[in-house]
Amino acid sequence: MAEQDFSGKTAIVTGAASGIGAVVAEELAARRAHVIVSDLNESDAAEVADRIRDAGGKADVCAADVADADASRRLVEFAQEKGGSLHLAVNNAGIGGATEPTGDYPLESWRKVIDVNLNGVFYGMRFQIPAILEAGGGAIVNMASILGSVGFHNTSAYVAAKHAVLGLTKTAAIEYAQKGIRINSVGPAFINTPLLSKNLDQATLDGLAGMHPMGRIGTCEEVSALTCFLLSDRASFITGSYHLVDGGYTAQ
Repeated sequence: MAEQDFSGKTAIVTGAASGIGAVVAEELAARRAHVIVSDLNESDAAEVADRIRDAGGKADVCAADVADADASRRLVEFAQEKGGSLHLAVNNAGIGGATEPTGDYPLESWRKVIDVNLNGVFYGMRFQIPAILEAGGGAIVNMASILGSVGFHNTSAYVAAKHAVLGLTKTAAIEYAQKGIRINSVGPAFINTPLLSKNLDQATLDGLAGMHPMGRIGTCEEVSALTCFLLSDRASFITGSYHLVDGGYTAQ
């Protein structure tokens, strides 16, 4: 569809070395965007970029720690250097953190989760927005979670950060609604990523699947389809919104 052709657009995707970020990067490139594949894990990010180029797409790699404001600034500058300008961004990088009750939650894990999952989104937008304005407009998607709207035991830092991402997204969307930038958030439920498949046994995975009315966990491709739609001109009247990909999880 022409409206989802990103020819001439440069996109940053953070946390793009695997999982949702990698699939989003590959789909954007398949739709002709020039994708900046960014992650702390530079070698795995390079493999994603290689797959994109092997498929005929455009991609460059930039290692960056989203919890570092200066690294976020350099990432945007890199995108402008390689792509000529910046039009699209997906702030996807995130971590899970410790799993302890709030009264026992490790302080260091709290700081790290907030630094990556919340501060990282703010730092990204802080430097992406001026660059996108300079390019004449574009769109941003911040990767939230179902836990941006509901609680979940033993994950206070993650839940707090994702709730805050929703508020940050709505505020920025209002500020730039008449300036040519649309900003939305996506809330995946439990998704089949390496983070789950490599760290959880089958019984636990089956238990997670059973928490969703559809009886399964989601796929990275299902999250990417919505993300790319929100970045496209087909979503031209959508901004400041929170869109779930949750198999009915939050409808319960």
